[in-house]
Amino acid sequence: MSAILFGSFILFAIMGLPIAIVLGLSSVMAISMASNIPLMVVAQRMFTACDSFPLMAIPFFMMAGSLMESGGISRRLINLANKLVGSMTGGLAQVGILTCMFFAAISGSGPATVAAIGSILIPAMIEAGYDAGFAAAIMAAAGAIGVIIPPSIPMVTYGVVGGVSIGSLFMGGFGAGLVVGLSLMAAVYIISKKRGYYGEKERPTFLDILKAVKEAFWAILMPIIILGGIYGGIFTPTEAAAVAVVYGFVIGFFIYHELSIKDLPKIFVNTAVSTSVVMFIISTAQVFGWIMTSQRIPDQIAQAFINFSTSPYVILLLINLLLLVVGCFMETNAAIIILAPIFLPLIVKLGIDPILFGLIMVVNLAIGMITPPLGVNLFVACGICDMTLERISKSVLPFLIAMIVALMLITYIPGITMFLPNLLTK
Repeated sequence: MSAILFGSFILFAIMGLPIAIVLGLSSVMAISMASNIPLMVVAQRMFTACDSFPLMAIPFFMMAGSLMESGGISRRLINLANKLVGSMTGGLAQVGILTCMFFAAISGSGPATVAAIGSILIPAMIEAGYDAGFAAAIMAAAGAIGVIIPPSIPMVTYGVVGGVSIGSLFMGGFGAGLVVGLSLMAAVYIISKKRGYYGEKERPTFLDILKAVKEAFWAILMPIIILGGIYGGIFTPTEAAAVAVVYGFVIGFFIYHELSIKDLPKIFVNTAVSTSVVMFIISTAQVFGWIMTSQRIPDQIAQAFINFSTSPYVILLLINLLLLVVGCFMETNAAIIILAPIFLPLIVKLGIDPILFGLIMVVNLAIGMITPPLGVNLFVACGICDMTLERISKSVLPFLIAMIVALMLITYIPGITMFLPNLLTK
C-alpha cells in the first residue's frame, strides 16, 4: 500500500494537480488497490478531520483579517511604520517589513499580508527608484511573517493535530516573528547600503510618532485583546477568533468609517472560498496521514532518524532540512497534518518541547512560501508588479538566507521563542 500511496502522490504532483486533489486521489488509489477497506472510509475520515471546534478559528481569523484590511488598517499601519523606521537605510523596504509584522498580528495569512501591504508599497518602492525585483522579493519574504506572528492559521492546525496549547503557540510566535523580521531588516540594510537606497531625510518628531500611533491604535489593540482574552481565561482561541470578527467590523464600520455594508458580500465570499480551500486540504491530508499511520510509516521514519543520530541538535537539523525541501512542494497546512504526527513522538522522546517544535515547523513552512515552485507569496508579489517568477526568485535569495539564519536561531536558542509561553505557564 505504501508504494501505491507515494507512487501515485508523486505521479499526480508531477501532473500539476492541486495539492488537495493529489492527497485525496493518492489516498483513494492506495485504499482501492491495496486493501479491502471500503472507500466510504475516505469520506468519513475527511468529515472527521473538519469536525473540530478549534478549526472553527480558521474562517473567523480569515474574516477578521479581511474586515481589518478593508477597513483602512493597511494605510494606517504603513504610516506608523514609516514614522518609526522610514528614515533608516532602505527606508521604504524597512517600512514594508515592519508593516507586515504589524499586519501579521491581524491577518494570520501570508498571501493576504503580501496582498494588503505589497499592493501599496511595491509600486511606491519602484517609483522611489528601488529595483522592481528587490521590492517584490522583500514584500514576499516579509509577508511570510503573516503566519508566524499570531493569530496564525498554521499554528491552529498544528495545535489541533499535535494536541498542544494554541495559546502557547501564539505567544511563542511573537518571539519567532520578531527574529525573522529583524533578520530581514538586517538583510535590507546591507543590500540598501550597497545600492544606495536611503530613507527619508527628515526624521519624524516624537509628536509625529505619537499621532501615527493614535491613528493605528485600534489596529494595534486587536492582538492584545485576543491574547489577553485567551490567557485571561475569558475565551478560547476559537472564541477569540469570533471576537476578532466583531472587533474588526466595529473598527472598520463605526470608528474608521472605511468599511461599508456593500463591502460585506465580497468579504464573505472571499472568506468562504479561502476557508474551503484550507479545509479541503486539511481533510484530504488527514486521510493521507491516516494511511501512513496504519502502515507504521511514522515509526519507520522516526527509527531511521534515531539510527542516524541520537543527538537532538542533529535530529533538529535533519528535520529542518527536510521541512525546507517539503515547503518547496507542499502547502503549509497539508505538510503540518502529514508530518507533525510523524515527528512529534520522536521530538517528545528526545525531550524537545512540542511547542518549540511547532514554532520551528511553522517558520520552516513559512520559508516555503518564498521558495519555488510552490511559493505562494512569490506568485502574489509577481501579480502585483507583473513580474516573472524567474526574476523574483533570484531577487529573493538574500532574504531566503536571512530567514534560514533566523530559523537556526529559533531552533537552537529556545529562549527566544519560549520565554513568553514559559513565563505565562508558571
